[in-house]
Amino acid sequence: MFGLAENLRRQPMEEVVASSTGNHGAAVAFAAKTLGVRATIFLPENPNPVKRKKIEDLGARIVMTGSPDLAMASERAKEYSERPGVYFLNDSTDPDLPAGPGTIGMEILDQFPEVTSVFVPMGDTALIRGVGAAIKHLKPSVRVIGVQAEQAPSYALSWRENRPVPTDTCDTCADGLATRMPDAQNVAAIREVVDDVVLIGEAAMIAAIRHLYREEGVLAEPAGAATTAAWLQHPSSSGRSVLLVTGANITDAVRERAGI
Repeated sequence: MFGLAENLRRQPMEEVVASSTGNHGAAVAFAAKTLGVRATIFLPENPNPVKRKKIEDLGARIVMTGSPDLAMASERAKEYSERPGVYFLNDSTDPDLPAGPGTIGMEILDQFPEVTSVFVPMGDTALIRGVGAAIKHLKPSVRVIGVQAEQAPSYALSWRENRPVPTDTCDTCADGLATRMPDAQNVAAIREVVDDVVLIGEAAMIAAIRHLYREEGVLAEPAGAATTAAWLQHPSSSGRSVLLVTGANITDAVRERAGI
């Protein structure tokens, strides 16, 4: 909401576009509906049907790009946004978007000041850049740990090598973590605020979905359960931890795999 509102204040806009695997697209559709702007969301091939329906229900126009991942959808959205009055709200590069996740970091420190580590899902990095920047500004001793899927490790590889490292595929059940083409500025940003990155396998995320549902009464999609999977693998070294569980848009197929 903040990113769209800020850009509406700065420039005339008739339509906002976004590329997304689902959650960002739904957020942009909601913000556009609330602020009275048309929205068009570019999706890759075979998107999460739960997320697609949410976007449709919010009144946004959907464009299916036929691409296997988000890279081509982003290119199509960028090309479309070259039209007059159209703005591309790119969650991986928009400078205003991390301010929203930054409030999460502030709330964590306010509600749990004794925290020693925060596990954050890491897809296009907007979430972890915002959360990490706020935490490191207010309490630098807290460890910020990014969690990415083993089958979509582009930003984990980039963080380790301090340069963008693209991957050929990002085929993971965690569509919210499915990034393949890292942005150089984002790599530089996470190098400043992220202390470690953990890669999680598909089976571990499915097991974490089951654990959250049966033990905590929380329904989480794979990207949201990834932090729990990471913590379950490294509980003794984490100290007093906060795990961000981001999203409950789970497909029937994943629910069946998790047995819930």
